[in-house]
Amino acid sequence: MTTLIILALLIILAIIIISAGVKVVPQSETRVIERLGRFHSVLSPGLNFIIPFIDRPKMIYTRKSESSGGRNYVRTTTTKIIDLREQVYDFPSQQVITRDNVTTEINALLYFQITDPKKAVYEIDNLPNAIEKLTQTSLRNVIGELELDETLTSRDTINTKLQAILDDATNKWGVKVNRVELQDITPPESVRVAMEKQMQAERNRRAEILNAEGEKQSRILRSEGEKASRINEAEAHKQSQILKAEGEAEAIILNAKAEADAIRRVAEAVADNGMIPQNGMTGSDISKTDPAAYMLAMKYIEALRDMTAGKDNKVIYMPYEASSLLSSLGSIKTLFNGQ
Repeated sequence: MTTLIILALLIILAIIIISAGVKVVPQSETRVIERLGRFHSVLSPGLNFIIPFIDRPKMIYTRKSESSGGRNYVRTTTTKIIDLREQVYDFPSQQVITRDNVTTEINALLYFQITDPKKAVYEIDNLPNAIEKLTQTSLRNVIGELELDETLTSRDTINTKLQAILDDATNKWGVKVNRVELQDITPPESVRVAMEKQMQAERNRRAEILNAEGEKQSRILRSEGEKASRINEAEAHKQSQILKAEGEAEAIILNAKAEADAIRRVAEAVADNGMIPQNGMTGSDISKTDPAAYMLAMKYIEALRDMTAGKDNKVIYMPYEASSLLSSLGSIKTLFNGQ
């Protein structure tokens, strides 16, 4: 019976020793093994064997965020596991002073990754606390070189500077800082009110400028439209005058043609009656039957008729050439009498 008990104890002890010596490391994690207090190895993902009670994992600090009652808390604990994945530290807001002496609250996000577990364990005592303090002091230094307006408008520049500073400082700790992001920048209440007033004034100024530009453009377009309208009216008036002049010219031409045709007909009529003296007509009588003289005589007659058309006209003015007119009329009478 005693032998069975001893055998059972030995089996249990063997199981304990084997379980203590077998370490299964998940992917993206590792452990730093110390043998009798001295660094021995870094376990790789998968199945690993160590010497129980002689080899033991090194304890390190880790930072964990917890939520309680709607508020976030940060707690620092110890663990044997070293996470090789990219980690995010959300640091609480801190007050920094800009170059123009404005106190501003800023909180930042830090994205980093442990690349050398041995350095992360032995080169720094408390890695999360060291990263937090280094980020805070670097943030104060970078913001202290900028004015408030530059701080609000140059987030990318600040992120780049912080990333370069932190990456260089944490390199000896086996840490790679991938990027830094400023999450919130909160100026004092008085500064925010002044900035809001300034932005409102700037918006009003831009609105006035836009209204002025619109009014200017409207006046330009209106002036161009009136100018085009005047040009069109002038062109239309010009075209109307041209058409009127062409019509008057055409009327004059037609009247002239009509008169020419009448003269031609009179000439033909005179020619048909013959240019040989008849009924005692002399050559001087024939000359008086010239078509032009005939037309002139007709114009005289029309003029005299218009002059005597009024009922109150008592005086008749005879032109100086009336004797020539009467002689022409006598010749024409003689001409027609001889037909």
